[in-house]
Amino acid sequence: MVRRSEFVGIDVSKDALDVAVFEGPSWRFANDETGFAALVAELRSRPVRLAVLEATGGLEVPVAAALASAKINVAVVNPRQVRDFARATGLLAKTDRLDAQAIARFAEAVKPDPRPLPDAQARELNALVTRREQVTEMTVMEKNRLKQALPTLHPVIQAHIEWLRGQRDELDAQLHQVVKESPLWLEKEELYCSMNGIGPVIAHVLIADLPELGTVSNKRISALGGLAPFNRDSGTLRGKRTIWGGRKRVRTALYMGAVSASRSNPVIRSYYLSLLARGKEKKVALVACMHKMLIMLNAMARTGREWEPVRVVRAA
Repeated sequence: MVRRSEFVGIDVSKDALDVAVFEGPSWRFANDETGFAALVAELRSRPVRLAVLEATGGLEVPVAAALASAKINVAVVNPRQVRDFARATGLLAKTDRLDAQAIARFAEAVKPDPRPLPDAQARELNALVTRREQVTEMTVMEKNRLKQALPTLHPVIQAHIEWLRGQRDELDAQLHQVVKESPLWLEKEELYCSMNGIGPVIAHVLIADLPELGTVSNKRISALGGLAPFNRDSGTLRGKRTIWGGRKRVRTALYMGAVSASRSNPVIRSYYLSLLARGKEKKVALVACMHKMLIMLNAMARTGREWEPVRVVRAA
């Protein structure tokens, strides 16, 4: 008798892995090398079609790598997707074991595509991009505190801001070196930066967080970047279209790129001004520019051709 393919949900915490098979058994393993080995042995003995984990700030990476190395299909998904699915199906209780069961049910219903895990070099790039983002956020927070602090605290806060800027510069140097060591990444950086409005910081985010650029359809890349418009026909929002989901850091980076491009990129600036002339709000116009830039970047990555405003204008 052929056993039915199984879908597995894994809830990852600091010390433990709670594992559940959809409509099947549950286990708990230690979140360490011994636990990984026991988990792999258990799943290898079963007809597992897919194991799904939530992205948990990096805690999921070691166990996902162990499963991938054992040739077990793995998908790491956005926790929000699982939470929304759990609420929609009435799974409101909250324990690690029940979370694993909810993830398993999500895996069986949605069947997310397994994604190859990044190699060590890609994880290093992603970690550096993440740390730079954190340092930038801390700098903004300190600048806001400086405005509200008593004058006696200004020197201390200003000194910390300068130290954070130094950290940011060091991270930029490390990112440059990591990208330089990969001919493929260096080529992508130069390609993306050929578009007015895209600089090294945004290019690094695209390389780290959107490796699918140039390999998928415009509709798919828009969804991955969180820029695909969706109808929201509910109450006062009936008829309006909004963007949501996707990869937040990509969306944030493209917003900054669109702000810059609306001033310096002749194609995007013309498009931006035309939207304003038609009565669009500035933020709505910028989101449209973000979407246009992403589609152009997808075409550039697919063809390997640098930004050429004249050609783009003719193709529009």
